[in-house]
Amino acid sequence: MSKNYRSELVGAFGCPIDENPTGVMEEAAFAAAGLDYRYLTIKVNREDIETAMKAVRALHMRGINLTIPHKVNAIPFVDELSPEAQIIGAINIVVNNDGVLWGDNTDGKGFLKSLTDKGIAVEGKTITVLGAGGASRAISVVCALQGASRLHIINGSVERGRELVTLLTEKTPAEADLIRWENTAAIPHDTDILVNATSVGLYPNVDQKPDIDYDTIKSGMVVCDVIFNDPNSLFLQESEKRGAMTINGLGMLVNQGALNFKLWTGQDAPVDVMTEVLRREFGV
Repeated sequence: MSKNYRSELVGAFGCPIDENPTGVMEEAAFAAAGLDYRYLTIKVNREDIETAMKAVRALHMRGINLTIPHKVNAIPFVDELSPEAQIIGAINIVVNNDGVLWGDNTDGKGFLKSLTDKGIAVEGKTITVLGAGGASRAISVVCALQGASRLHIINGSVERGRELVTLLTEKTPAEADLIRWENTAAIPHDTDILVNATSVGLYPNVDQKPDIDYDTIKSGMVVCDVIFNDPNSLFLQESEKRGAMTINGLGMLVNQGALNFKLWTGQDAPVDVMTEVLRREFGV
């Protein structure tokens, strides 16, 4: 058998993307598994996504991750969607199966795995989510499909918030309602799990935190932040002071990365390696 000098190519399309650490994590995983894969972190402007998706086929890439602003606007350029992605209306991974591009969303699944790793189930729980963007949609839909009883969506834009609430009530078994985010938001007293699904606190704005009444966070709540850089966000620090159990965005990033790894390679990801690499990157 002749040698194969061609590496399998995967990567990420986004803008901005310079601060995205996914490539470091995935390349470490490929090396640990002995796989000849390369992960390319690629800046793609919003208006160039069609050309970029054509390049996935033209370059025979195995797949691509999608981040801001492409999770929704890339959908017209894939051939198939997973059932979850169809409901969520956003994708963060594409797998190239012999020229057929298949899109999925592993954001919510990665979040859910972060909870189950800590022994936390969403079945029968009331979940409050800050924000109604792509991360919120993915997390809310997956939690609803996994048995969460009610979701409170707190968002500034009424239109965007209602769109998510309508999606949840029509496409999942859960109940959902919108709380308009005006000034400082109070967290509903029946909340079991609180999730910051906004970008507030993301590097370089690590001195910021969501504008909520932190004294409405009660001891016994589980409080999660999708922010992974800085993983020790002010939002989580304030929540921990009130006796909440906190889960940072590092686990979600690792878990979604592990899911992406398996979708591309067919192998289980070396999660311990991926976690340790990210911990070193962020100094935690």
